[in-house]
Amino acid sequence: METTTNNYIAVAYKLYTTENGKKKLQEEAPASAPFQFISGLGMVLDNFEAQIAPLKAGDTFDFVIPSENAYGERNEEHVVSLAKDIFCIDGKFDDEHVTVGAILPLMTAEGQHVSGKVAEIGADTVVIDLNHPFAGCDLNFTGKVLESRPATNEELAEAARLLSGEGCGCGCDHCGGDCDEHDHHGCGGCCH
Repeated sequence: METTTNNYIAVAYKLYTTENGKKKLQEEAPASAPFQFISGLGMVLDNFEAQIAPLKAGDTFDFVIPSENAYGERNEEHVVSLAKDIFCIDGKFDDEHVTVGAILPLMTAEGQHVSGKVAEIGADTVVIDLNHPFAGCDLNFTGKVLESRPATNEELAEAARLLSGEGCGCGCDHCGGDCDEHDHHGCGGCCH
């Protein structure tokens, strides 16, 4: 079956990572809350789309994307120490949100929005890991295509809004990809 460029695709899936021979369930999008994207717009990893786009509703899948074709290897240069005082609110360190393991929305000097994981909190610094959480991991996706059809004009308009940086489209009025309601695969989540 030849796929049209802008198909609306919804999948139920489980994502497992394999690192150093160990497989671990990382994400799940059940049929009740499927992962949705429009093909041909660069919304997901190229290799994910290449595997999913040719499938039709009802088809199942089980494939692996090697780390070098997903998020690459971990890069220690992407682990940075930042002055602790930039995490202060009204002169007090924000220990409610800045905790080891927390994912924080940050902005580079060039104005680019990035997310970083708090790796360590010292007396004067906070160590932030800017590597993608799945860097260095092979990604194993298993699941089922729930829907695959040409995207409507409304869906294409919403995708254009999302891709222009006007939020995630979830309606949470928060989005840098940190909404607790669901994963933000297109902006801060796995980004298949």
